[in-house]
Amino acid sequence: MKEEYKFLNQQLQSLIKEETREITILANTAALLNETLPKINWVGYYLYEQKEDILYLGPFQGKPACTTIPMGKGVCGTAAEKLETITVDNVHHFPGHIACDSASNAEIVIPISVGGKLYGVLDIDSPIFNRFDEEDREVLENFVLHLEKRLTTILT
Repeated sequence: MKEEYKFLNQQLQSLIKEETREITILANTAALLNETLPKINWVGYYLYEQKEDILYLGPFQGKPACTTIPMGKGVCGTAAEKLETITVDNVHHFPGHIACDSASNAEIVIPISVGGKLYGVLDIDSPIFNRFDEEDREVLENFVLHLEKRLTTILT
């Protein structure tokens, strides 16, 4: 296991265990990932707005970002629409990629569900091509699973 992942779940649990404020959980978990993951340049959440069928910018760490993403557009909108994790080794080859930061070259996006419904996505960008491997995917999907459980508890 990569060194950066050894204590990630313990740190996550200590941040969210007693917290009941959604925005605080999202802000702190974005900061945790930003401090833990090497070779990334942006990490944060896009949250689903059903009425407009868009993702809107939530808590994040990094440069200013796109504020809304239509469902099915870019890596985030595609992952949200398909409800599946998407790992992109080279974002410049992803059809319809939305370039919020020209320094980003690789991306992983993991959908988040709360109460059985799309809540949003966790989006992580890297300036390094091929940055995210299968271990990153597994650990980050597990991270999101713990996050989903806590959000479901406080929001439903």
